[in-house]
Amino acid sequence: RIPRAPASPYQNPAKNWLGFVVAPSHSPTNSSFTRAVATPRHSDYAEINISSEEKDKLVSEVIRYILFKNQQNFGAPIKREELTCLVTKNYHQRSLPSFIINEAREKLSCVFGYELREIQRVRPSSNSNKHSSQPNTAEGKTYVICSKLPSDVYSKYVENKETSHVTGFLFAVISIVHLAGGKISEDNLWHHLRRLGLSENAQNIPPFGNVKEALEMLLQQRYLQKTKSSGPEGHILMYELAERALDESIMQGVKDCISQSLDGTGFVLLFSTAVC
Repeated sequence: RIPRAPASPYQNPAKNWLGFVVAPSHSPTNSSFTRAVATPRHSDYAEINISSEEKDKLVSEVIRYILFKNQQNFGAPIKREELTCLVTKNYHQRSLPSFIINEAREKLSCVFGYELREIQRVRPSSNSNKHSSQPNTAEGKTYVICSKLPSDVYSKYVENKETSHVTGFLFAVISIVHLAGGKISEDNLWHHLRRLGLSENAQNIPPFGNVKEALEMLLQQRYLQKTKSSGPEGHILMYELAERALDESIMQGVKDCISQSLDGTGFVLLFSTAVC
């Protein structure tokens, strides 16, 4: 049996720190919620040499792991190798992990209303590419889950207005780094955050709490990545957009909000101050 979903992270603001499910993806058609899970053919089981009952048990274990891991780690991406190890703990068929993960993806969509989205983990860009916002060489595959609810339904029944500052902080940080060309020094980032009243030395700024810890959480969730860069004064720490921030749905939302919030003059001014 598919386990019951854990308590929604939206009901517990302390555990809803910028999880990927804080915002819905593009609204799908109604059929995406109501269509039945396709029943695999008997030949599918024969190829992977497991019974239907064994398959259902593995799918349930993968779904349980994804849901609880997502809440436990505040929406941080789950590595594919973690799911693979879970499947191959007692089975050794080569094609089994992909089969089970695809089955889990289907049931997460139809039963829980979540999309299991695959994102490619990227390495930091080279120094010569420091002004590029495009991802560099890929590493391993990871997964995040995001709500498939239509935006109006999500806003009415799921969204927690008391944690809107969390989304606002995420937007502000991603926007600053994006306007700086996708990469910014740690000193410059804190310079702009201090202009917003968010100091790295403050231990308790309502409603954020410790802002430095909030920024570190963005690293764990792979919205940002931190690197060292060589400069005239030695090594400096740089913040760069990571794969979560570079996801098309998020980056397009950031660009749309910036263009709607600023006229041409304001946009140029903000861009100029961000890259200084």
